[in-house]
Amino acid sequence: MTTINIDHVSRWFGNVVAVNDITMTISPGVTGLLGPNGAGKSTLINMMGGFLAPSNGTVTLDGEPIWRNEQVYRHIGIVPEREAMYDFLTGREFVVANAELQGLGTHEAQKALATVEMEYAQDRKISTYSKGMRQRVKMASALVHEPSVLLLDEPFNGMDPRQRMQLMDLLRRMGAEGRTVLFSSHILEEVEQLASHIEVIVAGRHAAGGDFRKIRRLMTDRPHRYLIRSSDDRALAAVLIADPSTAGIEVDLKEGALRVQAVDFGRFTTLLPQVAKAHGIRLLTVSPSDESLESVFSYLVAA
Repeated sequence: MTTINIDHVSRWFGNVVAVNDITMTISPGVTGLLGPNGAGKSTLINMMGGFLAPSNGTVTLDGEPIWRNEQVYRHIGIVPEREAMYDFLTGREFVVANAELQGLGTHEAQKALATVEMEYAQDRKISTYSKGMRQRVKMASALVHEPSVLLLDEPFNGMDPRQRMQLMDLLRRMGAEGRTVLFSSHILEEVEQLASHIEVIVAGRHAAGGDFRKIRRLMTDRPHRYLIRSSDDRALAAVLIADPSTAGIEVDLKEGALRVQAVDFGRFTTLLPQVAKAHGIRLLTVSPSDESLESVFSYLVAA
């Protein structure tokens, strides 16, 4: 049972703090590393993979330090987001080269290519591959030595729906086998479909961690802000402010609308159409004004 422990880890580049005092444990199974672009996910994965040294704290694999410990590469496979590949090689040549670095050969390379369903294009130059095909060949090179830990940085970028489903099935199987699989994403729905456990990173900080249902509940239960236009904004505001599902209402004269903060999402979304109908008020616009990933994740940091 292979486990990665991240203990009070920070990483800075000059005056820029990319990762700020993060502590978490990545255990066997599938873990999703979730956060907006620029949150520090890639930096954290690069430290788990031994490509970057922590500026502070430790990253260990079953108690052994990962940085400058070449023995850990027998157990770790990594699929970086960057497209740094040898385009003049064929897919097969690329995977065989990675197999040979592990002391393996053509047989293991062919098995890995079959696992990601890339045999049909294995003799084509990588320069002719689509982004999704490149992702799958990188995956094959990471799997060639059958690692117990697999680290994937935004692995679904550029994949078509069929390729995504195939990769999701593969990662589920690996997690069920007891391997430690971590993948990063900025898309909540991707993580929900695949991961049994989620770690959320925002602005280099650890915002939340746990079962994805717990994280989804935190996101749903947070205060929501809405921009509402109706046939009678003042009458609607008077009714809504009397209900405990709302914490504040502002009449925005410039926009000709109400700005409403709802603290009980489920109750408010049921209440709004009911009171509008009961008072003969037509709802012209109802739109969330804080649904960006950044605002949702920022709420988790403060939660």
